[in-house]
Amino acid sequence: MVNVDIAIEKCTGCAHCRDVCPVNVFELRPRSNPEFASVVDDPSVAAKFQFRAEKSVVINGPECIVCEACLYECEGECITITDDEGNVRHSVYK
Repeated sequence: MVNVDIAIEKCTGCAHCRDVCPVNVFELRPRSNPEFASVVDDPSVAAKFQFRAEKSVVINGPECIVCEACLYECEGECITITDDEGNVRHSVYK
């Protein structure tokens, strides 16, 4: 089974992952949600990008087809995909 993870402290809320995903793996939620209460934004990401009012969460990880579109579009480089064979892929912003 494919596993998709987000390092939430690096997520800028840019929505690129959600917008490019053909199988709707991601959803944006307001930063005010209790699930983000203890999240401290990564200062190295903040130095490059503006954090927005939302954060991305994985809602359909097993549906991921490992097309890697999200990996190239993620500003915060916060997405990691582990495929069925255990190969790990990390986001690298284009």
